[in-house]
Amino acid sequence: MTSNGWILRDSSGWPGVPGATFRPENVSFLDYPDQADNRLLRMTSSTDGTRENTYQTQICHQRKYLEGTYAARVRFSDEPVSGTDGDEVVQTFYTITPYLQALDPDYSEMDYEYLPNGGWGGTDLTFYVTTWETVQIEPWNADNTSNSIHGSLAGWHTLVTQVNGGTVRYFIDGTLVAQHGGAYYPDAPMSINFNLWFIDGGLTQAEGIREYQEDIDWVFHEAGTLLMPSEVTAKVDELRNASITFRDTVISGIQESPCDL
Repeated sequence: MTSNGWILRDSSGWPGVPGATFRPENVSFLDYPDQADNRLLRMTSSTDGTRENTYQTQICHQRKYLEGTYAARVRFSDEPVSGTDGDEVVQTFYTITPYLQALDPDYSEMDYEYLPNGGWGGTDLTFYVTTWETVQIEPWNADNTSNSIHGSLAGWHTLVTQVNGGTVRYFIDGTLVAQHGGAYYPDAPMSINFNLWFIDGGLTQAEGIREYQEDIDWVFHEAGTLLMPSEVTAKVDELRNASITFRDTVISGIQESPCDL
């Protein structure tokens, strides 16, 4: 995985609980139970309610992606696989530039974020799709536009993002759920990321360790091309049928570590 340009984050810092640690060993691979010769990537993050025993997960690819079509097939979950439920956990697929300075005009970010236990001032199970113009972390000042979906999305979903002609379109399982543009249209190369983290102030006081998981089947990008969700699925099927497990045709871009925010 790392030889193909992926980075497994091994530090602390934003986002998540201050003092928590991102651990590479939280990433594992397992056989797909219903599809022969297929492997899944699993992120497992855990907490016992304390900062020093909170372990988060993040993987990211090189910072070299801008216009085109992004997609991933991921499995979200509403409950921990062990321990008491209730922690405000965020399950994601997103693209981002590094946070170099507050309110950076070259900052760009596009997010799918699933919050099964609520968070950010709300208690409802919510799925957010958000596009960013810029941000200041301390004190918090976010310039973004967002749409939200309420209700469970536990299970497997195909997420597709089109970035083309000044408009960002977000699809879930082939359905258009949000469309953003104007000042929020990305204007700088981004890395492709997945992470599983806990919201600061959102840990429960329950006893014992809680483990949450997010699975990833595949991730896809085609630069400079607008593809509909059905076309993405067809291309992924073609790669699978040809036994191609990894291919990178995107010209190399900026090589600093995009996981170190």
